[in-house]
Amino acid sequence: MCMDDRFWILVDQLVDTSEIVIDRPRGSAHPRRPEVVYPMDYGYLSGTGAVDGGGVDVWRGSLPGGRVTAAIVTVDVSKRDAEVKLLVGCTAAECRLALRTHNQESQAGLLVVRPHEPDADR
Repeated sequence: MCMDDRFWILVDQLVDTSEIVIDRPRGSAHPRRPEVVYPMDYGYLSGTGAVDGGGVDVWRGSLPGGRVTAAIVTVDVSKRDAEVKLLVGCTAAECRLALRTHNQESQAGLLVVRPHEPDADR
């Protein structure tokens, strides 16, 4: 098993053993920046921790199951932080939508697609 495989196995385990709480449903506006509308369900993993004091952030896509299909690494200079967002059950198009949301204003994101995802090349 290579190191990349271990990362994906462990994030799947984290998702499998946590409840996904959707606190920003698709179509809702960001609470502090109403011009930002969520293109998919967005939330966090209950019982986990992240740099912002909340749970690990999650985008929930349309594919069935709880497999992590990608991750977005973000940096936000106005908040002076960096985070990882897990994309659960996301198609390639949904991954691009989520990434676009994180590439605005003082924030930038980098998409890391899980190797060998059937939908990753579309």
